[in-house]
Amino acid sequence: MSRYLLPFLRLSAGGAAGLLLATASTGCFSNRQNEGAALYQTHCSSCHGTQGEGLRRLIPPVAASDYVACNRAGLPCLVRRGMKGDVVVNGIHYNQVMPGHEDLTDSQITNLLNFVQRNWGNQNEPYTVREVSELLEPCHGSDGQ
Repeated sequence: MSRYLLPFLRLSAGGAAGLLLATASTGCFSNRQNEGAALYQTHCSSCHGTQGEGLRRLIPPVAASDYVACNRAGLPCLVRRGMKGDVVVNGIHYNQVMPGHEDLTDSQITNLLNFVQRNWGNQNEPYTVREVSELLEPCHGSDGQ
């Protein structure tokens, strides 16, 4: 009987280890997964709106935004350094100062941008931390984190 029971115990132990690993991974991942939404709420929503809708003709939307879709390479530096001057989003001109966020790490900028990239009608490719760090180099904005 033990020869029949031993494979079952091995399978059960492996299954339990896999389940434990999956649960631990999910727990670690869920906070980071939601970090982009929390960062957006803290750093962006007061101007760009809680749903990315912008503010009339004063602040551009990030929801369903052609600018977000077409300016992938420049978005990390825009978040880090901010911008001033004319910008056209969905055919409308905006000209307000956007403050930079020097306090955010490269990985936080990645999570923030990925939240915007995948919400409110945006279906853009997510960033990797490595990609964001590389895209921050031209504006001397990478902190290596």
